[in-house]
Amino acid sequence: MIVEILMVLFLSVGALFFLIGTVALLRFPDVYTRLHAVTKCDTLGLGLILVGLMLHEGATLASVKMVFIIIFVFLTGPTAAHALSRAAYKHGIKLWDKSVVDRYKEASSSDGDI
Repeated sequence: MIVEILMVLFLSVGALFFLIGTVALLRFPDVYTRLHAVTKCDTLGLGLILVGLMLHEGATLASVKMVFIIIFVFLTGPTAAHALSRAAYKHGIKLWDKSVVDRYKEASSSDGDI
């Protein structure tokens, strides 16, 4: 009974994070803030959903595979988002007008290249 409640809780919170990421994708003003929000929400949402599925499956080979999927997504999701945002910046996609700090510009002026 407790396991089922935890499973539903993890699945529901994971789905909620996916929903929040979708709303952020539609509401945020530029590619950088959208990418930041979607990456955080989707990574955490997928992790929570997979934990809920692991609780449903129990100690099986499928649960071990889900652990590896969680590790893979937690390592590659932020890395891919960073690569996409850096490529967008290098191709001249502007920050939002109300952005306060441009750390890439600061880094490029001190290092010569970003």
